[in-house]
Amino acid sequence: MTIVIPGELVGKQRPRVVRNGGVTRTYTPEKTASYENLVKLEYERQAHGEHYPSGTPVSMKITACFALNKGDSKRKRDYKLRGVIRPTKKPDIDNVIKVIADALNGLAYDDDSQIVTAKVYKVFGETPSVTVTINEEGFI
Repeated sequence: MTIVIPGELVGKQRPRVVRNGGVTRTYTPEKTASYENLVKLEYERQAHGEHYPSGTPVSMKITACFALNKGDSKRKRDYKLRGVIRPTKKPDIDNVIKVIADALNGLAYDDDSQIVTAKVYKVFGETPSVTVTINEEGFI
C-alpha cells in the first residue's frame, strides 16, 4: 500500500506538560496532532482500509520531499532535484518515522511494533509531500 500526504512534513514534537494547581496534564502539541490527523485522513482516503493484523511483520518506506527555495540559482535547483544536495534540515529522521508510524497505529497495522524494517529518505522536489509505502516484510 502506498499513500501520499500533500504539503510540508511536520516531525513529531515532544509531549507538553502543564501543571494547574495540583493537577499535571500531558498533551500532544497542536502542530503534531494536526499533522497526524492529516496522515490518518489521507490513509483512509487512499488505502481503502488495507490493514496488517497483529503479528504480521511490516516494512515501511518514507520519502519526505521538501520544497525548493525560491531564491536558489538554477544550478543549485538542479543539484537539489538530482539529489546532489540533500536536505539536512529539521525534522530529524527519527521524528519523521515517529509521526508517520504513530499516526497509522490502529489503521494500517495494529501497533507500530509490527514495523521491523524502515527506510527513510529526505529529498528535494517541486512539490512538498510525503510518500509512505507499507508492505508485509520481504515485499518492499
